[in-house]
Amino acid sequence: MRVVRLTHWKAFVEETERLNGWAFRGEISANWPLMTSLARRLLAYCPDRSLWPLREMRALRIFRRKAHNYLRDEHPLRDDLRSLSLMQHHGAPTRLLDFSKSPYVAAFFALEQASSDAAVYALNTPRLWSTAPQSTPHLTRDVIDPRIDGHFERYFWPNVNPVIWFGEPAEMDRRLVAQSGLFVVPGRIDLPLEQLLDSYDPHTELLTKYVLPIEMRHEALAALYRMNVTYASLFPDLEGLARASGYELEMVWDRLIEDYQHRPAGEDAAPR
Repeated sequence: MRVVRLTHWKAFVEETERLNGWAFRGEISANWPLMTSLARRLLAYCPDRSLWPLREMRALRIFRRKAHNYLRDEHPLRDDLRSLSLMQHHGAPTRLLDFSKSPYVAAFFALEQASSDAAVYALNTPRLWSTAPQSTPHLTRDVIDPRIDGHFERYFWPNVNPVIWFGEPAEMDRRLVAQSGLFVVPGRIDLPLEQLLDSYDPHTELLTKYVLPIEMRHEALAALYRMNVTYASLFPDLEGLARASGYELEMVWDRLIEDYQHRPAGEDAAPR
């Protein structure tokens, strides 16, 4: 994995503009490995890795048995990837890693709540489209496609195949569309993504890590705000609008500050 430490926002824009067709993921800490929420949960509370497949399938089975009570249309529950997508969307730990086709969306998620150096990972999906692990050259992206009935159970659930699949569910929800999102699905959750990629072509750059120093945060988020990359646009619902208020606390235009400072004596109303 190539690591690039940047010093200003313009450098990030220049670097990522060259990566046509790649996928991007933001992490609020540059020290975090690329691991799924499911792996982090199991590593913390379920040390016996031999039982991880059993635990994962049990969680998926229970979700499917009960989620229909909250859905107008329950046919997504018949699809493995869409079921996992629903779980991920509503906060469950899954083996899905959220990526975006937009480096700016990834940068927003990396920096918005960062308190130290953050990172954006760039995944060479054009190259991964047609390649496979050297130990299992027959397990190409098309062969292991988890959207096909039975493939998740065959290629991913056993947690033994060093494969990576990426793509979208057959039907995408509004958030996934708004975020230009896609999922990366690892065949092994006990290994970070960068280690899984070591089993692929060692002569091709498949993953790049861009370290974004915390000093870049204000400049980057101001630029992203002007691009309308905010919680309100990325989560097109009331939750997104409410979460966007956090950054509105930081963004106060100079005119508003001047008006507030020169308000008539005794006027306590906040600027609007």
